[in-house]
Amino acid sequence: MKLRFLSAAVALTCAVHVAGAQTTKLTLDLSKATVPVSPMLYGLMTEEINYAYDGGLYAELIRNRIFKNNTKQPDGWSLISEGDAKAAIQLIGADPTNVPRNERGHAINEALTTCLRLTVEKPGTRAGIANSGYWGIPVKPGTTYDASFYIKGTGQAPPAQFGNRPPQANSNAAPIVTIADNTAGPITVSLESNDGKTVFASGTIDLIKSPYWKKYSLKLTTKTGFTATKDAHFVISTNRTGLYYFNLVSLFPPTYGNRPNGSRPDLMQMLVDMKPAFLRFPGGNYLEGPYLADHFPWKTTLGPLEQRPGHPGSWGYRATDGLGLLEFLGWCEDAHMEPLLGVYAGYSLNGDHVDPGPLLEPYVQDALEEIEYIIGDAKTTYWGKRRAADGHPAPFKLTYVEVGNEDWFDRSNTYDGRFNQFRAAINKKYPQLKVISTIASKVYPTQKVTSGPPIDMEDEHYYQNSWQMQEDAFKYDNYDRKKGPKIFVGEWATREGSPTTNLISALGDAAFMTGMERNSDVVLMSCFAPLFVNVNPKNDATGEPSGMQWASDLIGYDALNSYGSPSYYVQSMFNNNIGNRVVPVSATNLPMLHIDTATLNKNLSPQQRRGRQQKPERPSLYYVATKDTKTGTIYIKVVNVADHAENVTLDLNGAGTIVSTGTLIELKGDKPEATNTITDPKHIVPITTNLTGIGKSFAHSFSPYSVSVIKIKTTPAK
Repeated sequence: MKLRFLSAAVALTCAVHVAGAQTTKLTLDLSKATVPVSPMLYGLMTEEINYAYDGGLYAELIRNRIFKNNTKQPDGWSLISEGDAKAAIQLIGADPTNVPRNERGHAINEALTTCLRLTVEKPGTRAGIANSGYWGIPVKPGTTYDASFYIKGTGQAPPAQFGNRPPQANSNAAPIVTIADNTAGPITVSLESNDGKTVFASGTIDLIKSPYWKKYSLKLTTKTGFTATKDAHFVISTNRTGLYYFNLVSLFPPTYGNRPNGSRPDLMQMLVDMKPAFLRFPGGNYLEGPYLADHFPWKTTLGPLEQRPGHPGSWGYRATDGLGLLEFLGWCEDAHMEPLLGVYAGYSLNGDHVDPGPLLEPYVQDALEEIEYIIGDAKTTYWGKRRAADGHPAPFKLTYVEVGNEDWFDRSNTYDGRFNQFRAAINKKYPQLKVISTIASKVYPTQKVTSGPPIDMEDEHYYQNSWQMQEDAFKYDNYDRKKGPKIFVGEWATREGSPTTNLISALGDAAFMTGMERNSDVVLMSCFAPLFVNVNPKNDATGEPSGMQWASDLIGYDALNSYGSPSYYVQSMFNNNIGNRVVPVSATNLPMLHIDTATLNKNLSPQQRRGRQQKPERPSLYYVATKDTKTGTIYIKVVNVADHAENVTLDLNGAGTIVSTGTLIELKGDKPEATNTITDPKHIVPITTNLTGIGKSFAHSFSPYSVSVIKIKTTPAK
């Protein structure tokens, strides 16, 4: 996923209905339902964008917990100074290239090198530090939070290894304040309202006066009788003078499945409800990083949080790596899906690349070790033993490995060599794995992989507006089944609506999905992207950035609440209602929509008009049918993109005995731009009703702007 040109949203007011003279008919031939549906067809794609992990799925509530987000100021942190207190905060060791001598000696280890110093010369009522979280700390009544932090309560350093040194010349650090009453005593930890009027929970730790770091942990249980709020912050305070140093400050709410270092329950439940088959991780641009040194560092995402330094992200903010490799795999377990691993292939977003050959070999070895961590034997392999030591002796299931991400952007034309070097090494050590190329040969014919054996699978990405997705509903119908590689649509979305998609976007999604499902002997896997967006806008007053870097996303949330977009419900409808065989469907008198090109072109820029040209007509109905051969259930999916109902006769040939009452699951709205929001989360949701009068031939009126799933029970024909 990279920033690129995208066409503007096209309103359906540009479409004119071409009236049909006869009734529309969809004829299903159940006797020819022989093409298998890929069991891996619908999955998830994830990367750190839109605060998807930090400030999203990853349940940690403290922003900038190890103080590395900004070398100039402690992002997310502020000073508490009440009464006549005299206090100050300062980052220590923030710039690793220039640490003044009197700021040295405060690193915990090579991962935790920056800390925050609180200087309290006069405590007043109280003095301390506060964290605002990711656009607020969500506080719920009667809830227990796990708080922890490292602290040392003195400005004195441990004994010098080489004796006393003279002051550093030209030091840019302010001298440390000498405080006589630097005493041990209680430190208060609390969850408080932003207006300072309410303390939701509070606890204390007894600080030991020491020049050495010590970790403190405590549980904060909120009182009852208040309404859940995100207008709160986390506070560590004291009523004593002193120098206090802090690092790795953490606050966790209850997590999904009570996993330590786990996931936010509401967001994880939404993913589980989709019943995805796989998770493509860690990205995406997040895999590559802005520069070669910034790619996803899977090894330093393992183990305790104390060993995770984080790394620069790809979308303008730093990643904590709290959601590391093992957490991704745990995510797969929680959602009962299979991991699809992306390995870094020596190309990064600024265009730097590593040439195939000896220079690339360390990256190939790193990928082999990552695979070994996932599936290696816990007794005979180094990384398998490490996985067991991290708490998961059993290997995970792994079938697919993707080499790189969107390497068609690499103008060095080295992907052929890089891909084959990775593929050869992976096939040699793990012959059971399928290796995916990131360059789609039909989309980028001049950059495709041309050497070596045939490709197992190619990854195609599509970010388009609704009418483009509707046109592409038929793109795989005539795909060369004998010569073409299998397809993984590893990133795709109809990009209309912000921050999450709207109804017309969901209709485009559904139309495109009918084509993938109808051709799932070719399209083996697909996943919508991006998955998440933190919907908080930019706050110019406080300087807090927007939570969104990419619009038209699947699931939106703030610190407290979450919601699914219309596209989310389309994904759920398709994935939860699918058979194991594709049923051939033929259409008669399919209604068409004519594109008013004059109106359309008036709404597009000259640059947009020079791009892909719209076809003058397209259907108003898109459809696919599958059958579950074990249960006899038929699933008929129909998308109506028109602003009026479409009356359709459905003929079920070769269906056997048909149960006359079925089920209709329908998602619809009264206008294309209708959507769900954080304040109106259920405006567009599927409605399930009984459908009567079903037989070998029956009529149904498909609502305007709708996605419908009809479920019909049958018994085999004798």
